[in-house]
Amino acid sequence: MDTDRRISIAVVKRLPRYYRYLGELLENDITRISSKELSERMGVTASQIRQDLNNFGGFGQQGYGYNVEYLYNEIGKILGLNNTYKFIIVGVGNLGQALANYTKFEKRGFILKGLFDVNPRLIGMTIRGIEVRDIDEMESFVKENKIDVAFLTLPKSKVRKVAEDLAKWGIKGLWNFSAVDLDLSPDVVVEDVHLSDSLMIMSYNINRKKLKKEAEMKKQNK
Repeated sequence: MDTDRRISIAVVKRLPRYYRYLGELLENDITRISSKELSERMGVTASQIRQDLNNFGGFGQQGYGYNVEYLYNEIGKILGLNNTYKFIIVGVGNLGQALANYTKFEKRGFILKGLFDVNPRLIGMTIRGIEVRDIDEMESFVKENKIDVAFLTLPKSKVRKVAEDLAKWGIKGLWNFSAVDLDLSPDVVVEDVHLSDSLMIMSYNINRKKLKKEAEMKKQNK
């Protein structure tokens, strides 16, 4: 893959879906699949699938389709899932605890190493064998353990300073749930997760369907 070539965000966002669907095919002992069959399962056109995969070399054979295991492994490599990332969670409230208890991160190569908070009631608590530490210990922990990624589940008022400190200490990526868009050094990859945005998009789509149905009923009643 040409690492200097700029791939559109829309294509990158579809890659995890391809990976997930291909994993399900493997679980069902399906060894090969055409772009048409894959499109029917995913709700993406066959042409779109071919265009997306051609950004990374194609992977298909005319008259054969795609070797499912090979394509699954190659997309995993493109997504960097053959690497291992050590991560910490900063902010161990309800969301932080839920993330800490989600064991499937390890299957994707993300290994939980530390938990940090400022709340005295949470410090000393253990989740999956990992003790919650005071945030004052975070700098030495990140540097000594060569932590790659931090999940941020902090209040809006706290997140920017913590993110800047983590970037300064050598963190490579931040998964930010704090409802603040972070703008840091280009050396740090930031993925902002706005749960309320996703909820509003769902609300928009429900409302759109409702309005469409109402419009159709009005037509019928004329």
